[in-house]
Amino acid sequence: MDKLKMQSVNITHENIEKIAKLFPNVITESKDENGILKKVVDFDLLKQELSNEIVESEKERYQLTWPGKKEAIVTANTPINKTLRPVKDDSADWDKTQNIYIEGDNLEVLKILQENYLNKVKCIYIDPPYNTGNDFIYKDNFSQDKDEYHEESGQIDENGNRLFQNNESNGRFHSDWLTMMYSRLKLARNLLSEDGAILISIDDNELENLKKICNEIFGEENFVATIINTTGASQNGEGVKFQKNYEACLVYCKLQDTFLPNKIDKAADNLRSLADAPTALITRPDMGYSVYYNFKTKDFIPVKDYDKSKIYLNDEKLVYKNDVKLIEKGYVPIRPGIKSNQLHRWRWGFDTFNERKSEIIIKEEKNKCGIYFKQSGYNPPKNIINYTVGTSELKSLFNDNRIFDFPKNVNMLKYLINICSGLDSFILDFFSGSATTAHAVMQLNAEDGGNRKYIMVQLPEKCSEDSEAYKAGYKTICEIGKERIRRAAKKIKEETNADIDYGFRVFKTDSSNMKDVYYSPEHLKQNELELFESNIKDDRSAEDLLIQVMLDFGLELSLPMATRKISGKTVHFVAGNSLAACFEEKISEAVIKAVAQEKPLRVVFRDSSFESDDSRINVEEIFKMFSPATEIKVI
Repeated sequence: MDKLKMQSVNITHENIEKIAKLFPNVITESKDENGILKKVVDFDLLKQELSNEIVESEKERYQLTWPGKKEAIVTANTPINKTLRPVKDDSADWDKTQNIYIEGDNLEVLKILQENYLNKVKCIYIDPPYNTGNDFIYKDNFSQDKDEYHEESGQIDENGNRLFQNNESNGRFHSDWLTMMYSRLKLARNLLSEDGAILISIDDNELENLKKICNEIFGEENFVATIINTTGASQNGEGVKFQKNYEACLVYCKLQDTFLPNKIDKAADNLRSLADAPTALITRPDMGYSVYYNFKTKDFIPVKDYDKSKIYLNDEKLVYKNDVKLIEKGYVPIRPGIKSNQLHRWRWGFDTFNERKSEIIIKEEKNKCGIYFKQSGYNPPKNIINYTVGTSELKSLFNDNRIFDFPKNVNMLKYLINICSGLDSFILDFFSGSATTAHAVMQLNAEDGGNRKYIMVQLPEKCSEDSEAYKAGYKTICEIGKERIRRAAKKIKEETNADIDYGFRVFKTDSSNMKDVYYSPEHLKQNELELFESNIKDDRSAEDLLIQVMLDFGLELSLPMATRKISGKTVHFVAGNSLAACFEEKISEAVIKAVAQEKPLRVVFRDSSFESDDSRINVEEIFKMFSPATEIKVI
């Protein structure tokens, strides 16, 4: 048993635990003066977390390191002036849907979504590049221009994002992959809810390294399981020493104390003895109580054995003094059993017994009694599953064309999502590929009536011109993913007629809607003032501005949006009165009053909407009169 500390609180230890919650990756091990391992803070890594510059250090410690690790931390922490632009023409049911599909570099997207989905995503599933030497990975070197990188690797997408094939001739075979994954997982952790989990598919190439960086980022204590999926794939031929018949899926939670996976595997009903405890002798006082049973009334009463003085009745049955009255009323004591003159323990504690008394079954066996409970319901999730790749599923949606190599199995994704999400959860996949995750979310919702909402993120990587996808008219992976969602939605609706969300809103990453002068007005020269009458880029719409404002306020992209004409001006409303925005010029006092009377929580106007400082002050006075709690902003 644990000893009392008998000393004041160890404030240093408490502070280390607080830091561990914020930055699990800076916690490492060190030996004290007695050679005992203890938790300590890696102050160099902590400095790195709080710095935009690379911090050098040579101190020896237990850690995983590689060339580019500190660069990955800096990359994750560095802000960007990027936004998301709505693409309504590519969307389905824009006004009603709560599902999101984003085209762009997932590192940039994860940064953009930090405020909007902070601690809100219950389940993240990703199927990243396995670093086999044949797949492409991201290279987050934003200092190189397009021409430089095109010369170096020949791989670049239509938006200038850098991709390269990390084959074994590259001297940094593991380092580049680790650098790419580390920054993205750091940002992803921020989005997980307190009871959320991330599931990452991987094979042998990087399984060990992935687990090590996940231990740093999520904390080793938040490792949940390694799920093995036996794919049934067979490899034959010369040079094959062992077939690779499985893929792994690492599961990490945000916090072990709050994470509770769903039990979805039906268990067989059977009776289990309440006395069939895992240990023989009593280890907790509340586990050694007595249960008194009446053969005539079938009533039973659990009684704590407070008085440990034992007496014997005429029938030589052992009882306690304070239970004699129950014996006299016809009750018979039932105990787990005796060994070495000590009582065994029950499987349940005293309070649990009372709470679950309705589940207890007492069987009479030749003037003796046995206490059982009915075990039914569902078993905990398994760590060995069996799903083949989803090639045939995808081909059936696309007229038997193989438009994507090795897509994940929809049923496997359904199983994993069902384990780690609730009926109304956000599900994020930032290596979306062919959008199997979106397909699985819709299918699962159709089957159990859930309202799960997906967020898919995929780089618009170009399809090879000799691929079946390209020949079928799909120029990028994103085009495949969006069309897959449309076709899967149509199929699910036809087969189930379920009343679920079949739509999705499409967004694309782009540079900020604001001109550079908006961020650095001090660099504007006096003779350039006329060139910048507006600080908003000329090619941006009011919808573009609204989305960036929502991102700035941390509002979810799935919230309902509406527009209304007020005195001839277009006013945008998000989620009722959560946000009101008008981006038109020369807004009249009548418009301001009408918006203020809606009592929005936040309101945004263009800075150029007001002709003078007096006009701006007048706006503030109007809101003080009609809606003093409104937060007023301009762009």
